[in-house]
Amino acid sequence: MAAQVPAEELKKLSIKEGANGNSKAAATSTAANGNSIEHESEDDDEDDHGTSAAAETGDKKKKKRKPRKKKKKSGASSNATAQSDPPRVLMSQLFPNANYPEGEIVEYADENRYRTTSEEKRHLDNLNNDFLTDYHHAAEVHRQVRQWAQKTIKPGQTLTDIAEGIENSVRALVGHDGLTEGDALIAGMGFPTGLSLNHCAAHYTPNAGNKMVLQQNDVMKVDFGVHVNGRIIDSAFTMTFEDKYDPLLAAVRAATNAGVKEAGIDARLGEIGGVIQEVMESYEVELGGTTYPVKPIRNLNGHTIKPFSIHGDKSVPIVKTNDQTKMEEGDVFAIETFGSTGNGYVRDDMETSHYAKKSDAPNVPLRLSSAKSLFSVINKNFGTLPFCRRYLDRIGQDKYLLGLNNLVSSGLVEGYPPLVDKKGSYTAQFEHTILLRPTVKEVISRGDDY
Repeated sequence: MAAQVPAEELKKLSIKEGANGNSKAAATSTAANGNSIEHESEDDDEDDHGTSAAAETGDKKKKKRKPRKKKKKSGASSNATAQSDPPRVLMSQLFPNANYPEGEIVEYADENRYRTTSEEKRHLDNLNNDFLTDYHHAAEVHRQVRQWAQKTIKPGQTLTDIAEGIENSVRALVGHDGLTEGDALIAGMGFPTGLSLNHCAAHYTPNAGNKMVLQQNDVMKVDFGVHVNGRIIDSAFTMTFEDKYDPLLAAVRAATNAGVKEAGIDARLGEIGGVIQEVMESYEVELGGTTYPVKPIRNLNGHTIKPFSIHGDKSVPIVKTNDQTKMEEGDVFAIETFGSTGNGYVRDDMETSHYAKKSDAPNVPLRLSSAKSLFSVINKNFGTLPFCRRYLDRIGQDKYLLGLNNLVSSGLVEGYPPLVDKKGSYTAQFEHTILLRPTVKEVISRGDDY
């Protein structure tokens, strides 16, 4: 989920001039497993007439009762050893000893090389075992769900069906459907599924009644989060169905990988931004006979991730800046980059769908009873995890818009409107979550796909 740079911060950027002279700045539930409750067929009626007839004829043989037939279970088998399609097999069933796969392990270099073999650092890593188990659990859920999504998403599907397909799969794999109070806080969606099309770069998910359909010519950013005990995996990719967009996707994928490579303990954030910018600006894409330079979207950033909070206190720019802040041991970062054929700058537009309770929300009196009751619902079901209007609909809330808008205007809840570049342009995104462990850097969300 993208972090946006405040407008005033853009003025402080020390930025390289671009080609056009412009600045670049997750308790198991039956529903979640996809298994239906087994029902026996009705008992066969006693054949009273047959029994009477047998007695009258002196036939001493008893009539055999037909065996009861059981309905077959639907969904994933309780002893499955491979993932189903769609994903419905609990991750804890596939990895019964909680030995979830690690991500990409990268040894530290130069002055941090000692960490790889340091007994002290290895001991610190071992102390974080529960922390790592939760992250590995969430990361494997993300990998399996997104690989299914990449295989099944096709033009002609509605955005609502795509989003709900991803979200239902995540909830099934962690075993928490989020329908009972507090269940979504144990494990589930780290934030709503973003399905931003074309010039819209981030923060778009369909609200109720949305009938938008994915088209053959669309460029769709798929950005979703998975959490287990508040440990959030934030990872995104871009889907297209026309080869002409390949250079755009290649530019952003390469830029993200460059940022991931540069990230590490003591790395300076502004310098990482410079590397990302240089890589992305080395690409161009031809669309409709016109060649466009691929520009980094300078007011979108990567960011640290905190427990139950998708945006921490450090930002990773995707253009060169003078920010000398260092990455530190124990930091969890979402390294995400956005490329555009437009202005390389986004603004708020369209109907808001994403919201989150502010972690530093002020203690203000609420006069609207609808706002008070909704705030209680948000606290009990989402805490500071981002949510969307579809999630409120799903747990039975209705007629909540007035109260929700009041919570936003009171400063208790933050609204995240969709972020768009100029109309007619195309934007792409790739993102990974990295852990700066004491002994190694782990690209926790890395998979065979990207």
